Order: sequence, then C-alpha cells, then structure tokens
Amino acid sequence: MSNQSTGKIGEDLSASYLQKQGYRILARNYKARYGEIDIVAVKDAVLVFIEVKTRSDDSFGAPEEAVTPRKLREVVQTAEYFKLAHADLPDAMRIDVIGIQLSGPKVTYFKHTQNVTM
Repeated sequence: MSNQSTGKIGEDLSASYLQKQGYRILARNYKARYGEIDIVAVKDAVLVFIEVKTRSDDSFGAPEEAVTPRKLREVVQTAEYFKLAHADLPDAMRIDVIGIQLSGPKVTYFKHTQNVTM
C-alpha cells in the first residue's frame, strides 16, 4: 500500500469518525499558500482544524508523533488564512490531531488528541 493511499484511508476513517462524533465537515485537504489542512470541521461552535497521520507500522513511533512543531506552525498559518476567508464561521478555533495505525485494512491504533499546542 502506498503512503498516499494509506493517508487517504486514514483521512476517510477520520472524517467518518468525526461525523459520528457530531462534527460537521466543512473541507478536506484544504490547501493554501502556507500548507494543507486534512480536515476542517465545526463542533459546538468551535472551528476545528484536524491533522491526520496514518502509518502502516510503528517503526517510527506513534503516528501523531510525526506532527512536528514546523507542521503545527504551517497548520496555524493555514487555519488563520481559512478563517480570514470564512468570516461567518465561529471565532473559537482549535487544532486536533488524529493518529491511526493500520495493519492491512484493519485499524490497530486510533487516537484523537484535541487542542494540541506547540
């Protein structure tokens, strides 16, 4: 399985999970000058930017450990740009990370961390 298809599967699983948790998905793979945000959603009057990391094994640690301070800065800048372009959305914002590990088609690890900071 390629990294690209692994990532797509993880993002699809994450979007499905978030919808079941009451999130309203606004955008997927939102690209701007500063970077990309995997999922943009709203829940409980909070605009949530979700970074999804999917791995096929744990040889490099837990998937969410791949979200570096640099990546978080990119997400923050892209989130600020998204908010400027969508002024009608809630002012409250946060960044979440979802880490997923797959073994073939089976999910062996799933962790949703809310409100990550640098």
